Amino acid sequence: MKYVLVTGGVVSGLGKGVTASSIGVVLRACGLRVTCIKIDPYLNTDAGTMSPFEHGEVFVLDDGGEVDLDLGNYERFVDVTLTRDNNITTGKIYQSVLDKERRGDYLGKTVQVVPHITDAIRNWVESVSAIPVDGKEGPADVCVIELGGTVGDIESMPFIEALRQLSFSVGQENFCLIHVSLIPVLGVVGEQKTKPTQHSVRELRALGLTPHLLACRSAQPLLENTKQKLSQFCHVAAGNILNIHDVPNIWHIPLLLRNQNAHRSILQQLNLLSIATPPDLKDWTKMAETYDNLTNSVRIAMVGKYVGLTDSYLSVVKALLHACIACSLKPEIDWIAASDLEDDSAKLTPEAHAAAWKTLRNAACVLVPGGFGDRGVRGMILAAKYARENNVPYLGICLGMQISVIEFARAVLGLERADSTEFDAQTPNPVVIFMPEGSRTHMGSTMRLGSRRTLFQTPDCITSKLYKNSEYVDERHRHRYEVNPDVIGSLEEAGLKFVGKDDSGRRMEILELPSHPFYVGVQFHPEFKSRPRRPSALFLGLILAATGQLETYLRGNQSNS
Repeated sequence: MKYVLVTGGVVSGLGKGVTASSIGVVLRACGLRVTCIKIDPYLNTDAGTMSPFEHGEVFVLDDGGEVDLDLGNYERFVDVTLTRDNNITTGKIYQSVLDKERRGDYLGKTVQVVPHITDAIRNWVESVSAIPVDGKEGPADVCVIELGGTVGDIESMPFIEALRQLSFSVGQENFCLIHVSLIPVLGVVGEQKTKPTQHSVRELRALGLTPHLLACRSAQPLLENTKQKLSQFCHVAAGNILNIHDVPNIWHIPLLLRNQNAHRSILQQLNLLSIATPPDLKDWTKMAETYDNLTNSVRIAMVGKYVGLTDSYLSVVKALLHACIACSLKPEIDWIAASDLEDDSAKLTPEAHAAAWKTLRNAACVLVPGGFGDRGVRGMILAAKYARENNVPYLGICLGMQISVIEFARAVLGLERADSTEFDAQTPNPVVIFMPEGSRTHMGSTMRLGSRRTLFQTPDCITSKLYKNSEYVDERHRHRYEVNPDVIGSLEEAGLKFVGKDDSGRRMEILELPSHPFYVGVQFHPEFKSRPRRPSALFLGLILAATGQLETYLRGNQSNS
């Protein structure tokens, strides 16, 4: 196995994840099989219990793993299907070592960070890198490892040491280290400063790792004298200093790496030049350039709880982008804090309330994504009501589907106190209830998680036609609450149709309102399986409906089949 390690220096949030993903894209374009590992040095076992405000969205994998959003980037860019073990955390490592210690596996030895924790990290990396993630048999050719955080962080020290040992044990020709660093420009002087990167590399080398390539983040392209200075003081060949400057969209990053012959430097270090082919990035180039040249746009109202940090809904944003590009449109996402739509907001913050409603009314479609807790729920219900009554295309995901059920029960069935037991445990009309297999005492990994099959109840529904499959669809889930099966009869009699259910027939997965151009709610998260060249069917349907093209598209699909 060959390893490419991506580390970061100076500051966090430089785009290590996108850089690692882009390296995967370029190596894959060279005909190599690629797998990815993300190391997160925090003590949490996984990302499942972390606030979206603090850490961005929780990405869900097929096997139910709740992982860092960077694994979503890997899946979208490299087009692989990862497992929960591809995300290593300090919590997982310590838990596995302590479990062994309690079983007596260490035969009375003193259990220490070195060698026991570092050995556990190395063993984990080596075993996970051998698991195929591209649908083929046998291990990949290259494993791209991203080490989260910044070099010098106390919490990442055991990982640095374990990776140093790994580089020594596998040999120089099987290990390539790429260090992502910042080249700031001071406003007063206007000069590209290399000193922060010099210090970062010096710290890395003091820990026993020497970078083979430097990936320098900057606003503008690097000047030649800056490169020479970096080469001289960082002990890296000038040809191996890559400049990842700001670009119009992140799909340009693999092209930027290819244009600077990054693939050649990596392949040379890994002794793979003889088996690799020249990178074929024609499709990728076309995609990046298509997006740059789009002129028409579509306005999408995103009514959510965590709109203060767009990374909270990263996969939803990416899925909208994929769908819009398939329709030759640029997405214009209008972020609306759900609480700003509520009646209380009209009294407390009238300007924000008026602006939120104006934005909602100007949108071509409405999307209510997932979330937990009761904050903003009344605003989401008002958004769903507006979309339903005004024939505005609506897509509700997870909580968004439950919101549409609550709104319909209140407005159409006349059940004024209809609610979810998540928001009102004493509601006389519980239309959304706690799932029987959920845990009320433990938060981590106790939801209905991962890929589950949804069976279509009729082939004559919009969702089935969009998926081009009259029988079933497999999508990823992450929820604790579900639509109460006892109220399905009265909801369907009033016109709301549940066209997708799980294999037991008791769990509602997809709802549609046949009297509406596009009013769809899904209990699963279709955004997690959307890809740049294979947009999610439901997001595509939303954009087609918003631009008046849905009926033509569905007719075209039927005639083709």
